[in-house]
Order: sequence, then C-alpha cells, then structure tokens
Amino acid sequence: MTNSPAPSPTDQGQTRQLGLFDSTMVVMGIVLGSGIFTTTGIIAQYLPSPGLILLAWLGGGLLTLAGALTYAELGAAMPQAGGHYVYLREAYGPMWGFLSGWIYFLVYMTGGIAALAAAFAEYLGFFWPWCAGGHVLAAGHVGGLTLSLTGAKLTAVVVIVLLSGLNYLGLVLGKLVQNILTVVKIGSLLALVGLGLTYQGPHPDFTFGLALGTQSLGQLLMGFGLAMVAVSWAYDGWNCVNLVAGEIKQPGRTLPRALLLGTAGVTVLYLLVNIAYLRALPLSEMMGVVRVAEKSVMAISGSTGAALVTVAVLLSTFGSLNGSILTGPRLYFAMARDGLFFRKAGNLHPRFRTPGRAILLQAFWSCLLALSGTFEQLFTFVMFVAIMFWIGAASSVITLRRKHPDLRRPYRAWGFPWVAYVFILASSGILVNALVEKPLESLAGLLLTVAGIPVYFFWRRQGPPDPQKDP
Repeated sequence: MTNSPAPSPTDQGQTRQLGLFDSTMVVMGIVLGSGIFTTTGIIAQYLPSPGLILLAWLGGGLLTLAGALTYAELGAAMPQAGGHYVYLREAYGPMWGFLSGWIYFLVYMTGGIAALAAAFAEYLGFFWPWCAGGHVLAAGHVGGLTLSLTGAKLTAVVVIVLLSGLNYLGLVLGKLVQNILTVVKIGSLLALVGLGLTYQGPHPDFTFGLALGTQSLGQLLMGFGLAMVAVSWAYDGWNCVNLVAGEIKQPGRTLPRALLLGTAGVTVLYLLVNIAYLRALPLSEMMGVVRVAEKSVMAISGSTGAALVTVAVLLSTFGSLNGSILTGPRLYFAMARDGLFFRKAGNLHPRFRTPGRAILLQAFWSCLLALSGTFEQLFTFVMFVAIMFWIGAASSVITLRRKHPDLRRPYRAWGFPWVAYVFILASSGILVNALVEKPLESLAGLLLTVAGIPVYFFWRRQGPPDPQKDP
C-alpha cells in the first residue's frame, strides 16, 4: 500500500489541505446562515408579486456569481491567506488592505460571529429556555449603565470558544466539522423544499406572474433596490473562501470551481426554498414576517413545523458560525505577516499548523462583543464600509491586469471586464442606497475606518515579525 503524498506547504508556512469538496462546503456553509429563513417576509413588503420576489433572489444570485467570477481570478493568481486584504494591498497599497482588515477584525467578522452565536443561542432557547435572552443570570449597575448577563450571552460565548478551540486544533478538524454541518443543513433545506413542492393545497392566488400591483415604475424600482439589499445580506459570506486560499490544494483550479459551484448551489437552493414559501403562504400573510420559514412550514405541517424549522436554523447558524471562525483568522494572519497587526498573530502553531494566536484574538474580541450586546449596532455601522471594500477588491482585478500584466493567472475571469463592471455597478447601487437610507450609520462606519489610519502607521513602524521567533 502506498502512502498518499503530503499536502504541499505554502510560502507562508501553511499546508494545503482543502480540496474541491472542502472549499465548496466553506462557500455554501458560510452563506447558508439564518438569512434564508428570515429575509423573504421583509422583501415581500417591497415587491407586490411572487414573481418579482423570485426575480430579486435570482438577481442576487447572479450578482453573487459575478463577484465569484471576479474573485476567482484574484484567488487563483494570488493563492495566499488574506483574500481581499491581499488584493487591495497589491492593487492600491498596504494602507487600503490594512483598513479593510481593520474593519473586519474590529467589527465586521467578529461582530458577525457574535451575531451568529447570539442567534444560535436564541433559537436553542426554543428547546432549552435557559439559553434564551430573557433568562437573566446576573445584573448590575456601573455608573449610569445597567449591565446584565443572560443565558443567551453566556451560550453565545460558550459556542464561540468551543468552535474556536476546534479550529485551533487543526484545519482537518475544522473542515470536518464544516463539511458535516454543511451537508446536514443542505439536507434540511431540501427537506423544507420537499414539503413545499409536495404541498397539495397552495393558496388560490399562488402564481409566478410579475404583477406590478398599484405601484408606479419609480416605486417599483425603489422597492426592488431595497429588496436587493436584503437579498445581498442573505448571500453574504461567499467570498470568505478566498481568505483560506493559502490552504487550498491546486488553488488555480480548485478555488474558481469552488466559488462557481458554491454560489450556483446556493442560488438554486434559495430559489427552491422561496418557491416553497410562496406555495404555502399568500403574500399578504408573508409581508413583514421575520420568521417566515416557521410560518410557512406550520401552514403545511401544523405545530410540528416550528420545531423542524428551529432545528434547521440551528444547524445553518452553527455551520455558518464555524465557517466564519475558520476563515477570519487567516486575514489577521496575513496582516501580521506584513507587520500590520499584533506580531504573534503572524505565527503558526508549531504542531497544529494553524494561525493559533489569530484564532484566539478573534475569539476573545468576538466574546466581548457578544457579552456587550452592542454588536448589532456596530455591524450596521460597518456594512457600508464592507460593501465599499468589496467594490475595491473587485475593481482590483482590472487594476492588476494593467499593473501586473505578466502575473501568472491560472484562471481568467469569464466575461472580463464586463462581469466585473456588473458587480461593481450593482454593488455601488446598493452602497448609494445604504447611504441614502442610513446616512448616520454609514458615516459612523467611515469614521471607524478613518480611525484605523493612525493605527496603520503605528504598526508599520514596528516592522514585520520574525517567523523564526515566538512560535
């Protein structure tokens, strides 16, 4: 019997252990969070017909696919840990890469982890009320503030620590958990689809028509724009697989395929799930309903639907949380290797070959945000900035074609440059909408970003760490 070849190391000291299936599960596992269970009812407030709702979900999928085609070229050409941090650094200079990473660590990734952990705790409270936010374990007053420790906050911290520990112990363990959870939650979504498509009693006004209702063309376009914001949030996370490009086998082939398979798979699932919702509930009963999945399944299967959907949400949230914890530290690791983050975050664990210090730093800050309970407001602040950096990363594929024409590109983006332009223009529309709808939050996000500039110059003076020291 012959031994399989050892995974190849990268120039950052990491080991390539993620194959096509693993990478695809990272894409789908992070995207398939709680959004698909809660977003359609919000979208129904803006669009007057099932056909338009499905068109919005399809549009979100095509926009995500355009982004995936663009990021695929970048990841294949620069298969290093760090994703968009690396692309912005190479295209526009290290400060722009740092500012994107600064926001990711300060709020976006860590706040997203805190939000997912809190959502997991609340849904777990359906079965164990102790885990819910209404169960107060301790409370006190500090100055004029009332601080409380709830079962939900403590549960969120425990889950963050547990999954961070698993990913600290090795990529093999982290990817195994990710693969299992993603397969199971895809199965749970397909079960939900099966219930909806075999439902024998769709309501009388069920149709796929693109009825415009009584809205004017201007109102319809505004509503569609608002719907796309919600849809884009549900598709969020597809680009996180680029953060672990330094650990993907044959990244020139594997990463583009994983992005395409993952985003296409999520789009098909989202369309099927929404058809199930629309068969079960009239639009009038769906408008503004946050827990639309639960209401739809209850209309089909009765009171057992709530428990079924709760289990599906728990699986989806847990898998998305693990994917975020797995990928996020690779960005901080890349920054630290450039001397733009805590120095020891740029070292790999000598035994597990994971960015252990970066994982621990992320876990610590995420736990603090979860305990503070302020992550939702902070998360709103940085969404505007996060979209801005996504546009910058996508546009870097055009900049780098001019700046480094001889760079080896195992995969060249299909439809270049038009597909990239579609993603940039559509994302810019969402950005403008966010600025108009939430100007204070958007400006607050910009201020948080600007606050990172003096931090950038401080770390730049420190210089990069010595990889031979402080393992």
